[in-house]
Amino acid sequence: MNVLIVGNGGREHALAWKIAQSSRVDQVFVAPGNAGTAEDAENVDIPASDIAGMVKFAKQNQVGLTVVGPEAPLCAGMVDAFEDAKLRVFGPSRVAAQLEGSKVFCKQILRNADVPTADFHVFDRAEIATRFIMERYPSETDRVRVVVKADGLAAGKGVIVCSQRHEALDAIERIARVREFGEAGNQLIIEDRLDGQEASVLAITDGRTIVTLPPAQDHKPALDGDTGPNTGGMGAYCPTPIVNQENLAWIEEHVLVPTVHAMKRGRTPFRGVLYAGLMMTHQGPQVLEYNVRFGDPECQPLLMRLKSDLVDLIDATLDGRLDQLEGLQWDPRPAVCVVMASEGYPGSYERGKVIRGLEDAARLPDVKVFHAGTATLNGKVVNNGGRVLGVTALGASISEAKRQAYAAVKCIRWDGAWCRKDISDKALLTPQ
Repeated sequence: MNVLIVGNGGREHALAWKIAQSSRVDQVFVAPGNAGTAEDAENVDIPASDIAGMVKFAKQNQVGLTVVGPEAPLCAGMVDAFEDAKLRVFGPSRVAAQLEGSKVFCKQILRNADVPTADFHVFDRAEIATRFIMERYPSETDRVRVVVKADGLAAGKGVIVCSQRHEALDAIERIARVREFGEAGNQLIIEDRLDGQEASVLAITDGRTIVTLPPAQDHKPALDGDTGPNTGGMGAYCPTPIVNQENLAWIEEHVLVPTVHAMKRGRTPFRGVLYAGLMMTHQGPQVLEYNVRFGDPECQPLLMRLKSDLVDLIDATLDGRLDQLEGLQWDPRPAVCVVMASEGYPGSYERGKVIRGLEDAARLPDVKVFHAGTATLNGKVVNNGGRVLGVTALGASISEAKRQAYAAVKCIRWDGAWCRKDISDKALLTPQ
């Protein structure tokens, strides 16, 4: 069959690369894709936001399966449009995608399902949120431990961690008055800040059965040592030892299962990828947020390790027979993904810088360079986004996977390229 992947990031390149390996797949299209997906599949010049255009292309090109990568088209109802056109598509409906598209909706689901999460307050006016902070912390010297979040989608940047009162007030200003994140700031959440390490637990569900994938760990702050502003993710590794088998069983029972049941009870049944962003606190795992698609960059190390046919897994989900699926097969070796970014990211950056050394990196064993923000210009690969590449490697241990990933990173260069140097180091500090 022909498969269409919607999106143009590192996640979509990983999906295209993995799905192309299926013996059941004839051709993989990626819309709009990037310079890397052009090598592993066929790019189609349709923006991810063009739902009608995607449906038309799928009909005209005998597409038997469409996989929607990013959150924005899911929240805009792309899955609903494909289903209305009697086309097979993988992902949640528009109303179910609110689990990521609205942090207020997500928090209400968590509260109703009695899923552990930080205490929170919702505001739709900046002045009321400001008054809340001023009354709760009457002195600038008060110890402030809150997180201010824009309600809607903000490309991973609408979450501001605050340690001082003026930081919280500034976050309210940016979200609700300046509207730095646009319509995402129509409402905001102020929640208590949790302590611990973050972990990502992704699961595939058909609305009844849940298949939990190996836990991963993302690195959202821009700089080494988890300093600097939040980003979409500067690297990830899988599996992570901070989520052991006992933790994972607890998360399935107390987080994933009640969430799926709550969505079903609320007449917003969920089908697709359910991604729990968790804080591993001293009191146990607590949910920071839900995403409704594969994480980026978690998708890259996950799919590097997956040995089973991803199309079989997706088909079983769409047909409601996940309970009949044999257990997934995984490469026992861990994988590490290091994101190489453009100078200035997560702020403004220049595009069009020629990227050199990709062929040298590709020749290294157990390495795959997934493209994210790239394009082809005059026959050369150039940077075309903030997060440019996800350099991913397998290794006999996490340390070996890290060494191999950074060996590949050293092969690649362009003007202003940079990356964190400590991706996966937290694993070495966790008792095995």
